[in-house]
Amino acid sequence: MAQTLLMPKATAIWLVDNTALSFDQIAQFCKLHPLEVKAIADGEAAQGIKGLDPISTGQLSRDEIARAEANPNHKLKLSEPKVRVPESKRRGPRYTPVSKRQDRPNAILWLVRNHPELKDAQISRLVGTTKSTIEQIRERTHWNSANLAPMDPVTLGLCSQIDLDMEVEKASKGRPLPTAAELGATLQSAQETERLTPSYEREEEKEKEIDADAVFRKLSSLRSGPKDEDDDQY
Repeated sequence: MAQTLLMPKATAIWLVDNTALSFDQIAQFCKLHPLEVKAIADGEAAQGIKGLDPISTGQLSRDEIARAEANPNHKLKLSEPKVRVPESKRRGPRYTPVSKRQDRPNAILWLVRNHPELKDAQISRLVGTTKSTIEQIRERTHWNSANLAPMDPVTLGLCSQIDLDMEVEKASKGRPLPTAAELGATLQSAQETERLTPSYEREEEKEKEIDADAVFRKLSSLRSGPKDEDDDQY
């Protein structure tokens, strides 16, 4: 986390009153305009504000002030803090804008149907809801269950695709591999595939099964047909 100066105006008042720093140096250190620092020195601004000693707060050292007083071009630098305060991590459900809160039940229904591996805590982090609401939607006891339609929370803007992928990946780590029944169709065994014969072999077998006598009998009947008709005419 970037360091920031505590109480810039109060610090500027103390530096104006207790050091020989230029207005530009104080303005650069306190993130103020040089004219504002000049107004503080003239008593026209920041009246009633008590000066804050940056040395006592550990944000500026005496050696740093001395170097800046000796060199007008030197820029003051904040001292390194002796204790590093860790950044506070956000806990609890994600904040959802009021305009998008009506879409949360639809997003929860989408997550429950498409990612059943997600835990309630993970869904809460993604869309900013409570476990009781998730249970009601999962058990179809929500007051508006009849009108709910599953909608992707990323499309609704309730979470990012990266956050969704991370939560799904976390939930999938401890999940067992899918069984053959869950996967549906499986590969046939080697014994079953060996029994299969090519299609052209099956066609040859069908041709062999045709009776040759029946073929010749049909041909002879076709030839004898026209002669019988001629005999009837005479």
